[in-house]
Amino acid sequence: MKKIVFGFISITLISITLFSCAYKENNKNKIDQEKVMKPTINKKEFIFEPGNDWKLAWSDEFETDSIDKNNWNFQVLEAGHFNGEWQRYTNSSKNAYIENGCLTIKAIHESDEHGMGNYSSARLHTANKQSWKYGKIVARAKLPFGTGIWPAFWMLGTNINENGGDTPWPQSGEIDIFELYGSKNDSVIEANIHYADKSNSHASMGAASFKLNQGKFADAFHVFELEWDENKVSWFVDGVEFASMSIKDDEMSEFHKEFFILLNVAVGGTWAGYPDSTSKFPQYMYVDWLRVYQKNG
Repeated sequence: MKKIVFGFISITLISITLFSCAYKENNKNKIDQEKVMKPTINKKEFIFEPGNDWKLAWSDEFETDSIDKNNWNFQVLEAGHFNGEWQRYTNSSKNAYIENGCLTIKAIHESDEHGMGNYSSARLHTANKQSWKYGKIVARAKLPFGTGIWPAFWMLGTNINENGGDTPWPQSGEIDIFELYGSKNDSVIEANIHYADKSNSHASMGAASFKLNQGKFADAFHVFELEWDENKVSWFVDGVEFASMSIKDDEMSEFHKEFFILLNVAVGGTWAGYPDSTSKFPQYMYVDWLRVYQKNG
C-alpha cells in the first residue's frame, strides 16, 4: 500500500512539474512573440521645414513622461460604437502612452477569439482643449499594419454634438489627413473630406490615395501634412502633394470654422474589413511629433 501511495505521489509531483514547465515555456513564448512582433521605433534625426510663410502656433513633441492632458482627451467607447468596429476605446495606459519620445497607440487582441469586443485600443482628441481655423497641420508617424487595422489622423469641427457641440455629422465637417486600411494595402494611405451638400445630405471629396514607391508605412516614419486655407485643402506625404480640393463653394461652409485633431487605431469595421488569422497583434502607431503652423501676418 505504501509503495502504491508513494508511486502515486511521485507521478503526481512529476505531472505538476511538467505542467509548470510547460506553462512557463508557453508564457515565455507569448512574451518572446510580443518582443519579436513589436517594431523598433528608430526615429533618426529629422528636421521639418514648414516654409518661410509659416510660423509655429502649437505643437506636442511627446517628450514628457506621460500624455499631456492639457492637450489630449481619451475618448472611452464600447466596441461597435462606430462603423461596426471590434475594438473598445479605453483610457488605459496599456493602450496609449509615451515611449522613447513618441506618442504610442497600441491595439491589443485581448482574447484567442476574433470578434466584437475582443480588442482594445485608444482614440485621442484635442476637443475643447486645442482647435484651429486654417493652417498647416503636420505629424511625423510610423503606422501599424495588417488585415483589419485602421489607423487615422484626422479632424472634426468643434461644433460636433459628439463632443458637446450642437451640430451633427456631417454638417460639422470632417478632414481625413490620412487613413490606412490594412485590409487593402499597407503601402497606401487615403485622404478625404466629408460635409453636408446643398440638400443637407452627406457628401465627400472621394478618397484620394498616396502609395509608397517601396515598402509599407509600418517600415519607417513619414511626414503627413495638411495645408488648409480659405480657398482649398491640400494633402502631402513627405513633402509631395497628392491631393487638393477647393472649399470656396457655399456648401463648404463647414471648413471655415475651427476644427480639432484626432488620432486613433481602429480594429475592423465596415470600411476596414476585419482581422483574421494573418493579422498580428499587438499593433502600434508611433507619433514622433504633431505641429500646427499658421501663416505669418
